[in-house]
Amino acid sequence: MFSKILIANRGEIACRVIETARKLGVATVAVYSEADSEARHVAMADEAVAIGGPAPKDSYLRGDAIIEAAKQTGAQAIHPGYGFLSENPDFVDAVGAAGLVFIGPSAKAIRAMGLKDAAKALMEKAGVPVVPGYHGDNQDPEHLAGAADTIGYPVLIKAVAGGGGKGMRLVEAPSDFADALASAQGEAQTAFGNPAVLIEKFIGSPRHIEVQVFGDGDKAVHLFERDCSLQRRHQKVIEEAPAPGMTPEMREAMGQAATRAAEAIGYKGAGTVEFIVDGSDGLRPDRFWFMEMNTRLQVEHPVTEAITGVDLVEWQLRVASGEPLPCAQGDLTITGHAFEARLYAEDVPAGFLPATGTLSHLRFADGCRADTGVRTGDTISPWYDPMIAKVITHGPTRATALGQLARALEETEVAGTVTNLAFLARLARHEGFARGEVDTGLIGREIDALAAPTETPVAAKALAVIAAAGLWDGEASGFSLWQSPRRAVPFEEEAAIRVHGPGQVTVELGEEAHACQLAEDGWRVNGAKTGARMAQSDGTITIFLHGAHRFDIPDPLARGADADASDLTLAPMPGLVKAVFVSAGDTVAAGDRLAIMEAMKMEHTMRAARDGVVAEVLVAEGAQVEAGAALIRLEDEA
Repeated sequence: MFSKILIANRGEIACRVIETARKLGVATVAVYSEADSEARHVAMADEAVAIGGPAPKDSYLRGDAIIEAAKQTGAQAIHPGYGFLSENPDFVDAVGAAGLVFIGPSAKAIRAMGLKDAAKALMEKAGVPVVPGYHGDNQDPEHLAGAADTIGYPVLIKAVAGGGGKGMRLVEAPSDFADALASAQGEAQTAFGNPAVLIEKFIGSPRHIEVQVFGDGDKAVHLFERDCSLQRRHQKVIEEAPAPGMTPEMREAMGQAATRAAEAIGYKGAGTVEFIVDGSDGLRPDRFWFMEMNTRLQVEHPVTEAITGVDLVEWQLRVASGEPLPCAQGDLTITGHAFEARLYAEDVPAGFLPATGTLSHLRFADGCRADTGVRTGDTISPWYDPMIAKVITHGPTRATALGQLARALEETEVAGTVTNLAFLARLARHEGFARGEVDTGLIGREIDALAAPTETPVAAKALAVIAAAGLWDGEASGFSLWQSPRRAVPFEEEAAIRVHGPGQVTVELGEEAHACQLAEDGWRVNGAKTGARMAQSDGTITIFLHGAHRFDIPDPLARGADADASDLTLAPMPGLVKAVFVSAGDTVAAGDRLAIMEAMKMEHTMRAARDGVVAEVLVAEGAQVEAGAALIRLEDEA
C-alpha cells in the first residue's frame, strides 16, 4: 500500500478520497487553485500545494504542475477523482514517465473508450450490443443527414468526445437536422476541442442503466447496476441501485456484457459501462445497448457502495498498489436499496440557472450520508461545478430508502444561495417515481409541477418577521419599557410586531394577526408547533420550515432605482460572453436570442424580455463580465 498519495481534484470527490486514505493510514496531498485556498479539501489533507489561478486551465488541468507537486511532496501515486484530468491519457502517460502511479486505468484503455465512435466499434467486436447508428469519420453535413435518414427519425446527434449532455441534440424531423448539427458541433468544439459527432437512433422509452465494473488489468468483476434515468438535459439528478424492475436474467446479461467490455481493453480500476435500455415492455435481455464507458470513478458510486458494502476508493488504492482483485464475482451480493440526489446551487424556476453565493448556513439531515466539499462560510465559485453535496440514503427496501431520501432532502438546510432542494424533494415524493416508473423523459414531462416556485407558508412569514425584529431568541432586544409595544418591522410586505413579554409576540401581516410563542420545542405560530430553524446574513433571512424560505429584508435607508429592468439584459453570473447576435438598431421580439454566455461549464442564452429596439450593445464577444453587468439595452420602437 502507498504511504502518500496526491489527489488531483477538488470539492467533494477530493474530500471523499481523503476519508478513505485516512482509514487506510495513507497520507494525502491536496492541490488547489487561488479560488480554493480555503477549501474543505485543502483543510482535510495532510499537505496542500498551490498550482495556479482559478480557471481550471490554469490549475486543475495543469498536469505538469500537479506532477511536480507530487514529486516535491514525496507522493507515490496520483488519484484523479472525476472530471478534470481523470480521463486524459496524455496525463496518465506523463504520470508514469515521472515514476509515479496513476490510480486508475492505463492510457491505452482510456484511449480505447475516449471516443464514442471508436468505442462502439470495439464493443461490437467484443460481443457487446450497441445502438444502431453512424459512427464513421465522414463529418460532411450531407453525409450525416443521409445517415440520419437511413437510421430513421428521431435521432440523437452526439459529440464523439462528449459527456454531461454537451454536444448532444435530439432531432425529430429532417428539416431540423442542419441547425441541430451546427449547434451540436459548435458546443462540442467549445467543450472538448473536437467538433466531430456521431448519429444514433433515439430510443422512445429510454432508461439509463449503468454497470459498475472493477478490473485488475486482466480479469474484471461487476458490482451490479445503477439506474440513472432521472435526468434533466442529459444531466443525472437522482440515481439508485439496484435498478427498479430488474430481473435476474437481465442483470446477468448486462453484468456479463459489462465485464466483457472491461476485459476487452485490459481495464484496471473502477469504471462504469453505460447502457441505454428500452423500457417500453419491461426490462428484457434483448433490449439494452452500449452507450459509453466512463474510465473513472463515477459521481454516483456511493449507491453501489451502499448496496454492496464495498469501499470503491479503497479498492482503487489497493489494486493500484499491486494487490489483486479484492474478491471474486460470486462473493458480491446486493443488500437493500440506495438513492443519491445531487444537491446543486441553482435557480430551478429560472430554468436551473447555476448560482453562486456564500453559504451562510449548511446542515444535513440526520441519518443520511452527505458527501460534500463545502462547509458553512464557503463560497460557491463561478469557476467550477455548483454542486453542494450528494445526499445518499440506504434502506432494506426501495420504498424505505426513497422515503428516507425525501425526508433527508426536506430536512437539509442551505442558506446563502438558491438550491434545487425543493425540486429534489418533490421528485422523491413523485408517485410515478415511487412506483418505479422511471425513464429519461419523466422530469421533462413533469417539469412544470416539479420546478414550480415553492409556496411560502404564513407561519414562515411570521417567523421571518420575528427574526427581522431581532426577537428570534425570545429576548426583546431593541425594545424599551417606555416605547410602544407595537412596532413596524421592515419586511417584504406591511408588517408589525407587538411584544407581550419574552417569547410572547403577535405578528401583524397586513390585516392578519398571528400569535407566536417560544416554547421548549421552538416557535409555535397560532398554537401550532413549527420546529422551524433560522439563518440570517447580510439582509437576508432564511426560515427552514418544510423547505427553505428566503426573505430579503429591505433597508429602509436604501433608495430603489426607477429604471425599467426589462430594458436591460444583465449577466446572471460571472462568465464569458461567447456570442452576441444583435447590433444597435435591430428590432427584436420577446424571447429572441440576444447573446450567449459561458459560465460554470455551461452555455446560457440571454433572451429579450420584451419587444423593442436594441439601443446599445454594451459588451463585446470574448469579454469576461461580472454578475449583474449590463449586456444589452433595449428601447421602445420609434
